[in-house]
Amino acid sequence: MASHPHTQLPWWSLALPVLAWGLYFIGIKDSGWLQIGGGVLLIGSVLSAVHHAEVVAHKVGEPFGTIILALAITIIEVALIVSLMVAGGDNAAYLARDTVFAAIMLILNGILGGCLLIGGWKHREQFFGQKSATTALVTLVAILTLTLVLPNFTTSTEGPTYNAAQLVFVAIASLVLYSSFIMVQTIRHRDYFLADDDDQSHHAEPPSAKVALTSLAFLIVCLGIVVLLAKALSPAVEAIVADLGAPKALVGVIIAAVVLLPEGLAALKAARRNRLQTSINLALGSALASIGLTIPAVVIVCLLFDINMVLGLDLKSMVLLALSVFTVMLSLNHGRTNMLYGVVLLVSMAAYVFTVIVP
Repeated sequence: MASHPHTQLPWWSLALPVLAWGLYFIGIKDSGWLQIGGGVLLIGSVLSAVHHAEVVAHKVGEPFGTIILALAITIIEVALIVSLMVAGGDNAAYLARDTVFAAIMLILNGILGGCLLIGGWKHREQFFGQKSATTALVTLVAILTLTLVLPNFTTSTEGPTYNAAQLVFVAIASLVLYSSFIMVQTIRHRDYFLADDDDQSHHAEPPSAKVALTSLAFLIVCLGIVVLLAKALSPAVEAIVADLGAPKALVGVIIAAVVLLPEGLAALKAARRNRLQTSINLALGSALASIGLTIPAVVIVCLLFDINMVLGLDLKSMVLLALSVFTVMLSLNHGRTNMLYGVVLLVSMAAYVFTVIVP
């Protein structure tokens, strides 16, 4: 009798992240071949992270599984931003804004658009809980406006920045909004975020506690090495971007894409299996975690180390952000989707990436 895949973890999901850590400690700065190997093991670690996240999600059930993955990736994103900001550099003041904005645009347009396109292509129409999308989006719009748009219109400081008191207020407001959303998602209205068939009656048995704990540990190991390798490879990526004559902002987009890859793949797999509710939980949950937790953490670091931080987006970015949020709201307005919504969102993402390369 064949064993269920979750009763025994595949060898590659354990071996690839360990090899990646080994290569990271050897060092990849001076060798082109080692950098290529690092890139291959980076992708392998991402695939391992997706597998372990699925095992953990299967054990704890929805919506807790998607929250675990969103929080894990956000912690990694914060660690990357903070370490680069403390190290300083010319663009340290813009780093948090650019990375968070890139993450939001990639999640709303790329991950969500890909899910709607793949799901619509394979299943024609897909259904989900409309209340779950509305609950997440109303919270996301409030946080996005307070953190990335409002700084352009305040008068206490010059330019698109907040003073210390305003930064503290926005950090607290973001935490209040995000924690309220988590309470609604997990306690008050958990049923909004469950698919109709989440009684699990026809699904395979969940993994044992030992397998689930092993996967949780390896999920953290995978996400850690994904960020460290992404950081180690970023000088090589910067050099390639400079050789192509593209703007430096493209590096932030590439790093955000690598960090979000585990979530993106997990969401796309769920959509292909006609589990669109899981895809939407992942996409909107990670967008909320990405900004609702990153901004407060970065504010604390900026105040402690007296680092200047620019939060307000330029006009072009605000237009693209408004287009993305408006399109997502219309796409998720009826509790059912088709592939056209996915095409529109993916074209919006292409417009964002294109205007980063050709400003």
